[in-house]
Amino acid sequence: MTGTTKPTLLTLFLAALLFGAAGGDCAAQEGTLLYKSSLVREGQAPLTLENSSFMYQPLSPEARARELKIEDIITVLVDYRVNMNSEGEAESRKTASMNAVLAEWIGFDGKSIFRGPQTRGDPAIQGSLNSIYRAEGDLTQRDSMTFRIAAKVVDIRPNGNLVIEAHRQISSNDEVWMTSLTGEVSRQSIGPDRVVRSDAITDLRIDKKERGQVRNSYAPGWLGWWWSKGRAI
Repeated sequence: MTGTTKPTLLTLFLAALLFGAAGGDCAAQEGTLLYKSSLVREGQAPLTLENSSFMYQPLSPEARARELKIEDIITVLVDYRVNMNSEGEAESRKTASMNAVLAEWIGFDGKSIFRGPQTRGDPAIQGSLNSIYRAEGDLTQRDSMTFRIAAKVVDIRPNGNLVIEAHRQISSNDEVWMTSLTGEVSRQSIGPDRVVRSDAITDLRIDKKERGQVRNSYAPGWLGWWWSKGRAI
């Protein structure tokens, strides 16, 4: 039993010496087998995910984010919602009365001024005025517009902001829908997928027009248009 134990201990001791001599330059393991020492030797490149992980895969050129330039295309997500509710009620009443009597008057005979009695009685004025004004108003308006549109970068400001412009026209038989959009947006507001929300665009102008039978069914005629303009003035 003793003879068997001594060779075993001797073997373990020799193996430990050999392992220590061979692994003097090895870095200690900390947490994972993929970890390498953060100490960079002189002349050695620093550790990065690209040169230290076998799972790293570079992005394709299409997926890499690149700087936006003139004529590049981004996507604008328009989500415009307005709710307005206004109520008004006014009532005004005016009552006025007047009662005036000319009790004394004067006379003049060319030489002196004297009291002139009124032979037909004192002139009098009496009147009353009643005025009632009543007004009621109720206005409820809800506007909503949601769509996506591709916009083109047409100019770059000195501070880096992008001026964008978009035009779209859809025709189906006699129906035509035209949508235009212009505005200015900062680069930081544009996401990695080149999508920007309309509430991040300044000087936003959206023009949406329709032509066709559907539009003609609810559009006012020229007489109604003229009458509405005249009443607004």
